[in-house]
Amino acid sequence: MNTEKVFKLIKENSIEIIDLKFNDLPGLWQHFSMPVTELIEMDDLTESIFVQGVGFDGSSIRGFQKIQESDMILIPDPATAVVDPICQVPTLSIICDIYDPLTKQPYSRDPRYVAKKAEAYLKTTGIADTSYWGLEMEFFIFDDVRFDQNEHCGFYFVDSVEGAWNTGKEENPNLGYKPKYKAGYFPVPPHDSLQNIRPEIVLTMIRCGIPIEVHHHEVATAGQGEIDMKFDTLTNMADKMMWYKYIVKNIAKKHNKVATFMPKPVFEDNGSGMHVHQSLFKDGRNVFFDPKSYALISQIAKYYIGGLLKHSASLCTFVAPTTKSYRRLAPGFEAPVNLIYSQRNRSACVRIPVYTKNQRTKRIEYRPADDSCNGYFALAAMLMAGLDGIENRIGPGDPMDKDSYHLTPEEAKGIKTVPASLEEALNALEEDYQYLLKGDVFITDVIDVWIEYKRTKEIDAIRVRPHPYEFYLYFL
Repeated sequence: MNTEKVFKLIKENSIEIIDLKFNDLPGLWQHFSMPVTELIEMDDLTESIFVQGVGFDGSSIRGFQKIQESDMILIPDPATAVVDPICQVPTLSIICDIYDPLTKQPYSRDPRYVAKKAEAYLKTTGIADTSYWGLEMEFFIFDDVRFDQNEHCGFYFVDSVEGAWNTGKEENPNLGYKPKYKAGYFPVPPHDSLQNIRPEIVLTMIRCGIPIEVHHHEVATAGQGEIDMKFDTLTNMADKMMWYKYIVKNIAKKHNKVATFMPKPVFEDNGSGMHVHQSLFKDGRNVFFDPKSYALISQIAKYYIGGLLKHSASLCTFVAPTTKSYRRLAPGFEAPVNLIYSQRNRSACVRIPVYTKNQRTKRIEYRPADDSCNGYFALAAMLMAGLDGIENRIGPGDPMDKDSYHLTPEEAKGIKTVPASLEEALNALEEDYQYLLKGDVFITDVIDVWIEYKRTKEIDAIRVRPHPYEFYLYFL
């Protein structure tokens, strides 16, 4: 979409506000808004915004600049312009790229810039010219959430009309339609109480240019759902991931409910993951397809899987980047912890779907990721790990076509697993990051600030705070 089409959207939709959105380092959208009348009067839509950019304080954004170098510039990408489906005042939302005002170069810590560099690097390898990505994102929609942490107390509380723990609650009347723990997959209404909310979310996404394949209730009790986006290229899919979260949260709020993409909000039930389907194409041909090989995947695809498995420990810092991620990545809750690959098998870290024999749909699915990730970093890091596998001919070993959750000690012997904690994943990243530096996709500054932020702002912050369960264990 060029700037002329932006003007057309403004005119056709009586746009009054331009909203500029961008990502911070951890992966949340930030924004500020400008009245369109003021901009048009100054002729700034074609000059300042799309050419000169708009200044902002980079020192106030998590993981960005120090205060003595705070001035930064946002330059909107006109191809991302969308009539915002949430704002009451007619608003055109545009995703921005971040630039340094002195060098006029893209900002090295801008997550979207990293994603773009990953796509550019792919083309230089000669392996493929395009990568495609499809996301299955899971989330909870609760009716109530409360939490606090101070010097003398700490707690959290979530509740849902669907919660299995509410079967005995006096609701005047309690109708009992509450999915049991680990029994929420595919029930029809009235057990699926969100059937009228998810379609509203889906149709809103479609109006924003996000094709949707399917939506449904997920395994957990208490309002867990899933909506699957149709595949797209890397940066575009990361953009859509941000729209996805924005729409889910705001439609839930419209219905006086609250949505969370936290990986593990409910004890003793399944957490929320993000299953990432990925494939490589060259000159319109799927290089992952081989009609005569195991699961119809090519040797290139096997090497790609080998790269993902080899680098999974360090990769987890970007695809499962919170301490909460490792509450989900635990045995017993359908979480993919074993570093194996297999066709059809959802207990493997890498699954090869075999729904059809169509070469264009042949792909691999990486399952350890969750929605707390920064999508730009996560997709870029997965691509770099897979490409490293191809470039270095890293074999993934033999597939395991059995339930890896229930292996005998002998069968489990020698099978590597994902890290057990964020700290373990960060330690792995410090030892294994060279594959990310190829083509300057990730630079050492980005990796260093990521590790520092995660250690000081998250791991250390949680380490020094008493946990409620410690009182149960140790208050003797």
